[in-house]
Amino acid sequence: MEKLIKGIVDKVLAGGAPTPEEALRLSEAEGSAVFDLFRGASKIKEQFVGNEVHLCSIINAKSGRCSEDCAFCAQSAHHKTDAPVYGLVEEERMLESARAAEESGSACFGIITSGTTVRGKELDSILAALRKIRKETSILPSCSLGIIDEETALKLKEAGMDTYHHNLETAESFFPNICTTHPYEDDVNTVRAVKKAGVKVCSGGIFGLGESPAQRIEMAFKLKELDVDSVPINFLNPIEGTKLEGASHITAQECLKTIALYRFILPGKRITVCGGREKNLRDLQSWIFFAGANGTMIGNYLTTLGRNINVDLKMFSDLGLTTVMCAH
Repeated sequence: MEKLIKGIVDKVLAGGAPTPEEALRLSEAEGSAVFDLFRGASKIKEQFVGNEVHLCSIINAKSGRCSEDCAFCAQSAHHKTDAPVYGLVEEERMLESARAAEESGSACFGIITSGTTVRGKELDSILAALRKIRKETSILPSCSLGIIDEETALKLKEAGMDTYHHNLETAESFFPNICTTHPYEDDVNTVRAVKKAGVKVCSGGIFGLGESPAQRIEMAFKLKELDVDSVPINFLNPIEGTKLEGASHITAQECLKTIALYRFILPGKRITVCGGREKNLRDLQSWIFFAGANGTMIGNYLTTLGRNINVDLKMFSDLGLTTVMCAH
């Protein structure tokens, strides 16, 4: 395994890429070979993206009542959870949250809404908020508003949106186990439409849903094909009342190995570890950077609390990592 890892690392550093078969073999690393895998991912990260850490923060701008039936989601109307339910927050609330994110050190601020898409007055309000954030802060705003077309992406871009976030969630072959209310191709087409509009795309998924290692790799190669700009990696935090409330499908080591595999397959992309890191990685949260990540979300998530921001900032300092600052 050590020889295999070294050979693939050398290939990637020289501009090549692992095949899906090679990536699957890497996923089988055990014992001391796991550290070889992390070491290789670190080398690849340093060459292609450096050692800076990109921080992002979000606001849950519209919560609950989603018509989609995603098995993991606390905001789905198909589930009975304690997740908050409210309509789109006011523009000033979005601006205030953006300012707070900027002060905490985030370089990117995401406006996230529940539901299949956003239209009409809600879209107009988000466009107005984007203009204010661009005018009154230095943080780069992003949006995650569900399935959209190129025309909507262009409107968001003109208002100041820097990046559009839309997860594929999992591999196409596993998607029917997770969501049945829209086809996988709708998500793929959203990524393509946003790219066509000339907007950067942040797209990844959730691990620990019950997918196989091969399916984790399948999604990585789909993201590579779509040429997304950044990849958010989430780990399932089972929520009571959802279809996956009792799930326990991934270990801390598998989380780290998944990050490393994604760095091998997507060497030049920003890989950001987001939801579920506190629950799934526990004392190993700092290892995400040794495994190849170069970003993380700070603050709270959509319906669950994140770790104290000051604790995360101290972790970056202890690791000798420099964070990317806000800049238009």
